[in-house]
Amino acid sequence: MVRINPDMPSSQSDALTEADLETALQLQKDAFKREPYPAWSVRKARLETLRDVLYAHEDELKAAIRDDFGHRSFNETLFADLIPTYNEIAYMLKHGEKWMRRRKKSVEITQMGASAEIIPQPLGVIGIISPWNYPINLTAPPMAAAFTAGNSVMVKLSEYTPRYAELFKRMMGEVYDPEIVFVATGGADVAKAFSSLTFDHLLFTGSTSVGRHVARAAGENLVPVTLELGGKSPVLISDDADMDMTVASIATGKTLNAGQTCIAPDYVLMPQSRIDAFSAALIQQTETMFPKFAGNADYSSIIADSHYARLQDLLDDAESKGATVRVAGSDDKQQLAKERRIPLTVVTNTTPDMKIRQEEIFGPLLPIVASETTDDQIAFVKDHPRPLALYHFSKDKATQDRVLLETHAGGVATNETMWHFVQSELPFGGIGPSGIGRYHGEYGFDAFSHMKGVFHQSTGGIRHMIKKKLLAGLAPPYGEKANKLATMARKQAGVKE
Repeated sequence: MVRINPDMPSSQSDALTEADLETALQLQKDAFKREPYPAWSVRKARLETLRDVLYAHEDELKAAIRDDFGHRSFNETLFADLIPTYNEIAYMLKHGEKWMRRRKKSVEITQMGASAEIIPQPLGVIGIISPWNYPINLTAPPMAAAFTAGNSVMVKLSEYTPRYAELFKRMMGEVYDPEIVFVATGGADVAKAFSSLTFDHLLFTGSTSVGRHVARAAGENLVPVTLELGGKSPVLISDDADMDMTVASIATGKTLNAGQTCIAPDYVLMPQSRIDAFSAALIQQTETMFPKFAGNADYSSIIADSHYARLQDLLDDAESKGATVRVAGSDDKQQLAKERRIPLTVVTNTTPDMKIRQEEIFGPLLPIVASETTDDQIAFVKDHPRPLALYHFSKDKATQDRVLLETHAGGVATNETMWHFVQSELPFGGIGPSGIGRYHGEYGFDAFSHMKGVFHQSTGGIRHMIKKKLLAGLAPPYGEKANKLATMARKQAGVKE
């Protein structure tokens, strides 16, 4: 176990300045210069340390996150934050040493005797700006990917989860030197300064609007970015969908963390004739899962008063414009408001001018849009910004393939919601306004590595002598040999003369 460097200034305090962040960054850059290619044993130790410190503080982490939310189920933190993190670290421990290896590549036939390879090289210092909704799962796995690739990390945690942030900062300080891990807390001013640092790569997870600011700030220094953003993730329900499976999956995906999930189902497209039955079944399924919402240990609160007010405004706007609202449960509204809890709420008869149809919801409100055919559903998705996730429910393989091939989304699940996120062998990332770049598993290793292409020229042997004679015409003065070489090269490339 390594401890905090006693010479490090007390910059991991609430009053972080731009100068503090620059000092922390320079400390990590200097350390990287001394060890630019950590051995697997070093990387493995960092991964195991991350896993072990999280496990050692599980109960504290659950309690801190619960208190930051007002209420959040310990089981949600366990199964949506901690277990996926452990699994991702385990996957990297299993495969990371292999990913580090040099990768042999073939060379052009005219370069016989030479060789080529790709060397996965650590980038240096990785910046991570993580959000509040899954504060462990959206912080520790990116750290693990950075460690596996041989980098150090600087992390900026959300101000919406201050208890968790202080605990996580203390935990990291207990087991890592700040040359390897530096944790920053604080508000928007710290986040702004953090995103302007000259990292070797910056990963941001959050809203599309803030992501634009982060990208601009990073762009000033030509810092490459991975942006995991959001958007309105659609659910397409075909006529042949297994409705029991569909209802159960959507109810789970929309109520997990009270809908405060970047890949939560945002709206549903389905035939008009099935909307009423689907809405009733969804409400019933949710009430089976949550017989009550107020005071329910299994149901999460909305993170903050401002977020609660925003969701209520979306509902008020929809109702004022003619939408029909159906709310699960029969809890006292005043008690729900006191606890910042919003039951699953199905909104039908929606129109495009409603804010609930225009803005990412990020809560347990589910608008349903009448869309009669697969053609209609695909056209609707294509007419809107490309989402972070898309969900399609159908038994027909041909229909599934149409949706998969004719629409764009960061990731897709068929006959399920959310589960694509926790597959270590699938990349996770957005497309267009829902994100740039991807990580998870080997994709995270690649994102935080420089894949250096290397060509090794041969210096002797019969093949080298033949090649040298063959390529002599490539150097001036050009003549008949150059023409012959050009003819041969065109033929090799499949050019028909």
